[in-house]
Amino acid sequence: MGKITGFKEYKREIPKDRPVEERLKDWKDVHVQFPKDLLQKQASRCMDCGIPFCHKGCPLGNIIPDWNDLVYHDRWKEALERLLSTNNFPEFTGRICPAPCEDSCVLNINDNPVTIERIEQEIIEHGYKSRWMKPNPPKNRTGKKVAVIGSGPSGLACADQLNKAGHKVTVFERNDRVGGLLMYGIPDFKLEKQIVMRRIELMKQEGVEFKTNVHVGVNLPGGELLKNFDSVVLAGGATQARDLPIPGRELKGIHFAMEFLPLQNKRNQGDSISEDQFISAKGKNVIILGGGDTGSDCHGTSLRQGAKKVYSLELLPKPPEKRALNSNPWPEWGKVFRASSSHQEGGLRDWSVMTKRFSGEGGVVKKIHMVRLDWVESQNGSPPKMVEIPGSEFEVEADLVLLALGFLGPEKETMLKQLGIGLTPRGNVQVDPNYMTNVPGIFSCGDMRRGQSLVVWAIWEGREAARGIDKFLMGETRLPSSPFHY
Repeated sequence: MGKITGFKEYKREIPKDRPVEERLKDWKDVHVQFPKDLLQKQASRCMDCGIPFCHKGCPLGNIIPDWNDLVYHDRWKEALERLLSTNNFPEFTGRICPAPCEDSCVLNINDNPVTIERIEQEIIEHGYKSRWMKPNPPKNRTGKKVAVIGSGPSGLACADQLNKAGHKVTVFERNDRVGGLLMYGIPDFKLEKQIVMRRIELMKQEGVEFKTNVHVGVNLPGGELLKNFDSVVLAGGATQARDLPIPGRELKGIHFAMEFLPLQNKRNQGDSISEDQFISAKGKNVIILGGGDTGSDCHGTSLRQGAKKVYSLELLPKPPEKRALNSNPWPEWGKVFRASSSHQEGGLRDWSVMTKRFSGEGGVVKKIHMVRLDWVESQNGSPPKMVEIPGSEFEVEADLVLLALGFLGPEKETMLKQLGIGLTPRGNVQVDPNYMTNVPGIFSCGDMRRGQSLVVWAIWEGREAARGIDKFLMGETRLPSSPFHY
């Protein structure tokens, strides 16, 4: 490493985000650009450690110490090449990944880790600004045609890899725009949509074809794909939302998160949505059930829409401020308290609370009735048991309730049923080690196969599935594999 004492000389430092009072007035990125001189100092903190555990922390196996060193030495083009060798879309992961690599950083044992995620983002942005990100279509075509169903991060990564291998790839998306959850699930203040479209345009120029408003199994029979393509990839995500079947669920004003978030993203893209169709938090008491990323996105969106009050409630207990070293040691992902940029913008959060029922007036929700929980540790090593605390019942006024309770896997009654795809006991698509389903020539990857997960895992899944497809089509594959197999 060029600055062997960098981690001793410099502390972790990240530019302050845009002021809350400013960013709540728009939908732009909450972050500001990382000054180049500060970024290079931060890159110099990479320790030249004997075993760089950040490789293992990253599902893609990104070669992080190499591109940190190259950034420090002002060798940006080489850093970009090293980054793109393992990650198809660093402009996405550099913005919306929770950075498990940083939790695995050796420096994180007794200090603050290297600012890996923000360095990654600046490398790819430097590449675009320097016009190094140019179309690079394959020199030769194989004559094989592949249909990719779903244009989220997994489908895009799989399509990108297969196109690089020389296959003719067509991506089918059921929505009116390409991008899946990148387009309609994640708010603009975390991922501005021109970032997504910039990459889509590059893929188009490299030969990938995109078709929108095509819902396979609904307005396009799955059998048609099998007739017209040599292989099919199912990458439709885990879109079956977990519901909350309790008294009062039928009241108006209770919505799934993925009913709420896409509407604002559509408006931000210029779509005209009537007021009777739009779900707005303006002037309302908003209750968000679920404390994960989707709940956080609802939180920030509600604040920007002008909610009167925003409450984010979580069934599980509040995580500790520091790792429990006996049960959650480094380099594992730290199960510690975290506050997203949305949570830092206002509103309230509460933990260990369970919703018992909703009540309302005139068929519209007005209150949510809760009880506090105690989590009793078991004696046999099984998970803690949830126990209601007697006399702890309480209620909160609610004009809008958003259910961000996670997802139960892929929708099963359309495409999967029509194609006869086998499922795992958990309801995800069953595949073999090469990512092929029980139907020869049909593969699956991403959340549809893995279950609800991270964007970085989805990209890894897409890359790995592409290897299996390429091998199926050609008898062998030269597509690169991730350094780690899970």
